Amino acid sequence: MSYFWISLILGIVAGLANLFGGAIVSARPWSRTFLALFIALGSGFMLATVLTEMVPESLRLAPASAPALILLGYFIVHYFEHAWPAHFHFGEETHTDEFVNPRVAYTALAGLTIHTFFDGVSITAGFLISPWLGTVIFGATILHNVPEGFTVASIMVAARRSSRAGMAAAGVLGISRVIGVLGMALAHRWVEYGLALSAGVTLYVAASDLIPEVNKIRSPKYALTVALGVVLVLVMRYLFFNL
Repeated sequence: MSYFWISLILGIVAGLANLFGGAIVSARPWSRTFLALFIALGSGFMLATVLTEMVPESLRLAPASAPALILLGYFIVHYFEHAWPAHFHFGEETHTDEFVNPRVAYTALAGLTIHTFFDGVSITAGFLISPWLGTVIFGATILHNVPEGFTVASIMVAARRSSRAGMAAAGVLGISRVIGVLGMALAHRWVEYGLALSAGVTLYVAASDLIPEVNKIRSPKYALTVALGVVLVLVMRYLFFNL
């Protein structure tokens, strides 16, 4: 199977994880521990993926331009998350009293959509370079998709929109990711630039969105879960290259 079909299928799977997160909002009450642990595991996995795989590979492929592109990717998400929405938490915590304005809810959705677009770019860029890199990037993506879908659906509900609107917003994130997959496939000649931009985006999401959410919870088990996410990447790397 070609890199394109693998990337497209996995992009769709990641979108379904967004929908599952959105469905949690309208389903029976779930323990916040469930989402918090997902965020902790995903943050460690993403941080290890970007620092041990994406950044080194970007520097190898484009040593002159990669540092600037990584910074650009980082600040693209920073801008859309902080210049558009009035206030936004990425993970399990959503302040409903601050999302009563529908305009704010939709600008928050726009910021998340930029991030999911680069999710798709990074998955395809990874598989263009190697099966290992594509696999580990997909793993980093899928682990934060459930909390991501939960967040965007919660924002819509807090903005006095229906649960159906929340599910539609989660679906928009999935579609954006597929567009990112298709875009990188069309621009495959510039894969080194796409990977570097995606590395900056992933670094921002892990270090500036997810880790701060985990740090709000004073419990050793969440710190250990972050460490588990890091260890998973290292173990997967060892098994992939030694078996």
